[in-house]
This record gives sequence, C-alpha cells and structure tokens, in this order.
Amino acid sequence: MKILDRYILKSFITTFATVFVILSLIFILQTVWLFISELAGKDLDLILILKFLLFKMPSLVPLVLPLSVLLASIMTFGDLAENYEFAAMKSAGISLQRIMRSLTLFIVFLSGAAFFFANNVIPYSEYKFINFRKEIAQVKPAMAIAEGQFSEVGSYNIKVDKKSGENGNFLTGVTIHKKTTNFDGSKNVIKSKTGELVSSEKSSILQLILKDGYYYEDLVPKKYEDRKKLPFAKSSFKKYVINIDLTKLNTASEQDMQITNTDKMLTMKELLYTLDSLNVNYKKEVISISDNMYQRAGNSKQTPKTKESNASLSPDILSKFSTTEKAGILNLAGNYVTSNTFSIESYRSGLNDKIETINEHWIAVYDKFVISFACLLMFFIGAPLGAIIRKGGLGLPIVFAVTIFIIFHFVNTFGKKVAQENEISPFLGCWLSTMILLPLAILLTYRATNDIGLVNMDLIMTPIHKFFKKVFPSNNE
Repeated sequence: MKILDRYILKSFITTFATVFVILSLIFILQTVWLFISELAGKDLDLILILKFLLFKMPSLVPLVLPLSVLLASIMTFGDLAENYEFAAMKSAGISLQRIMRSLTLFIVFLSGAAFFFANNVIPYSEYKFINFRKEIAQVKPAMAIAEGQFSEVGSYNIKVDKKSGENGNFLTGVTIHKKTTNFDGSKNVIKSKTGELVSSEKSSILQLILKDGYYYEDLVPKKYEDRKKLPFAKSSFKKYVINIDLTKLNTASEQDMQITNTDKMLTMKELLYTLDSLNVNYKKEVISISDNMYQRAGNSKQTPKTKESNASLSPDILSKFSTTEKAGILNLAGNYVTSNTFSIESYRSGLNDKIETINEHWIAVYDKFVISFACLLMFFIGAPLGAIIRKGGLGLPIVFAVTIFIIFHFVNTFGKKVAQENEISPFLGCWLSTMILLPLAILLTYRATNDIGLVNMDLIMTPIHKFFKKVFPSNNE
C-alpha cells in the first residue's frame, strides 16, 4: 500500500506543481496588464519590475491555489480512471476512500499551509508592495511622468517632451496644467523650456524646479458681465519651484486590486484587535448622535417629562393661536423637520461608512479561513469528478474545472460585495460560495464511491420511454 500511496502522491503533486506554475504565470500577466500604466515608459530597470511583481505575487495565491487543486484533482483521477488503473485497484479490493487517503492528508496539510500563508505572508507582501512603490517614487521620481503625454501627479497634469539623466530627473519642454477646485472653467497653465526633479529618500516632498518659462492664469471677475472679456494674467520667470507630495505620485485607484485597503495588511490577531477598536468607536458614535438628536428636540436627560406636563398639552394645541401665528409655527416646525432630516441623513452616511469598514475587516478575517477550506472543497469536487468522467489530460478536465471555479469565484465576489454593503452578514457573504458547492462535493464523492455515473440516464430515459409507449402503443400490445 505504501508503494500505491507514493505513486498517487507523485502523480498528483507533479500535476499540481505544473498547473500551479502555469496558472501563476497567467495571473501574473494579468497583474502586469492592470499595472501597465505604472510600469510602461517609466525607465524602470528589470530588477525593479521583478521586485514589483514579486511583492504582488502572494496576493494572487487565493485565486491560483484552489483552481490548481481542482484542476490537478480532476486530471490525476481522470487519468487513473482512463487508463483502467482504478479498475485494477478496485479488483484488488482497494476502495476509492483508501485511494484518496494519502491525498486527503496532503490536502489537509496544504490547507493549513494556505491559512498560514494568508495570515502571515500575504499581509506582509501587501505592506512591502505599497512601501516599495513609495520607495520607487523617492529613488526615481521621474517614473510618475511619461514622455509625450500628460501624467496626473497630485493636483497637476504634467507633460514633458523628453527626459534625460541617470534617473530621468532632467526634463525638457515642460507643460503643466494645474487643477482648480472651482467649476468656473478657469485654467492655470505653466510652461518652461527645462525642468529638474529633486527628491530625497528622507523627505516626502518632491521639488519640481522649472527654468525659463511663463505662467498663465484665467481670472474670473465677480461680475458676470465682466467675464465675457475673458481677462487673464501672464508672467514670465527664470526659476519657478513647485513642491509635490510624494504620496500622490502613485495614483492607483481602488479598482487596481484595492491595494490601499489596510485590512489586507493585517494578520488575524491584528484584525481582531482593530475590530474591537472599530466597534467601540461605532458604539460611541451612535450614543453621541442619539444624545445630540435628543437635545435638538428640546429634551434633556436631566429634565424628564412629567405627567403634569403631558396633561397640559391639549389635543389641538394650535387652536389657541391666531391664523398668522399658526402659519409661523407650522413653517418653523417644517424647517425644524427638514433640518433634522438633513442631519439624520448626514449621520447615517457617516455610520454606513463605519459599518462598511467593520465589514471589510470581518471579510478579511473570514477570507483567511475560506482560502484554507476552499482547497479541501475543490479536492473533494475534483477527485470524484475525475473518477466519474474518466478523462485525463487538458481537454474536458479544464472545461469542468474552469466552470466550477468561475461559479465559486463569482459567488464569492458577489457575496463579499453584498456583505460589505451590509445587506447580509460578512460571515454569510464569505462562506456563501462554499455553502453552494459543498453539496456538490458530497454528491460527487457519494456517486464516485458507489460507482454511479455523473448523471443516471435511466432516471431520464425511463419516463420518456413510458410516455412514448403510452402515446404510440405498438401493434403487439
């Protein structure tokens, strides 16, 4: 039996390693595509690009690992069934459970390693990834500016005709559009013949020194009729210095794999500690808002209502006032209700943001367990499925594996998104995909153990035969 276990383990691990490497390369190419705007045309050497990808690779493991286990399981067991090796094992009295025993132990070990990886390696890599991008900006600040096109850097859009120097710090033909906070259509443009980027690893400020240029600014008069004259101000300069915050050099949005989320950089212990603080702050905020609204209503905790004060209020309190006074009172009450409604909406928006933050941290906690359990789930789907379909190689197994994984990934992403918006609990949102696929794993394992095909055609064909016999009876009957 030890020889058989070694043979099955060797077959599975070889297939798993091959599939894992291939899928990792595919997802790495996807990462390059997502960050192509940061890597292309920024004069980065090969070592910096490799480090850039190396720090991002661990975050791809939650996608690659379950799919690799699923595909390797289908291919391994499908190949064994296709070559009648399963038939030989079963004729020798070896059950499917015994055949899967050694691989089950390996998958359990792999699941534990996946949890450790998700809890320790991925948060560290996310932290290093963000800091590495900042270090690149400090060492090679010119990476944020591409030649021949406008590059958004903080509150500026910068275009240069040519970059030179060891780190691309010397600029030629600089055009800068400064963003304005108002919406009156005014423009601020700075042009210079040359420029230089000066930065220090100890400072978070980048200096852009411009030489031999001019500054153009639209002026917006207060009177509307004067705006038709399109007044502007223009001045020339020999030297002009612009200070730019280095933290704004990398303008990756939330769609770029959401690399700015701090919950992805925390371990289990740190997440639970942070959640405790977030919950305490949320409860304090709710109490503060309720006290504020209670006081705005003219009430006080120190002066509760009494039975006498309640008795003095008549059902028709406005009957004691004149028509003019009634209109004033109703108008004041309406303004008061509108003001309170606006305040409640503002408070609710702030509380919803806090709830979403709490949910994001809970999702990060459950994700570490989901990754681990997904390896077991995919194995108990893939192994019996491969034994049932009896097909190895890269044909039919890939179709089944990709279909199942797409369902898993779509439901998982959808569940977490809905949970983040507080429509369902974070626990249900994270575990929804496994809850849906777990019955499939149990069903496939049961059918493979009892040598039942993927679909029992008798259950489908027998009613059809009976129907046709009843509708078109034969002459012999």
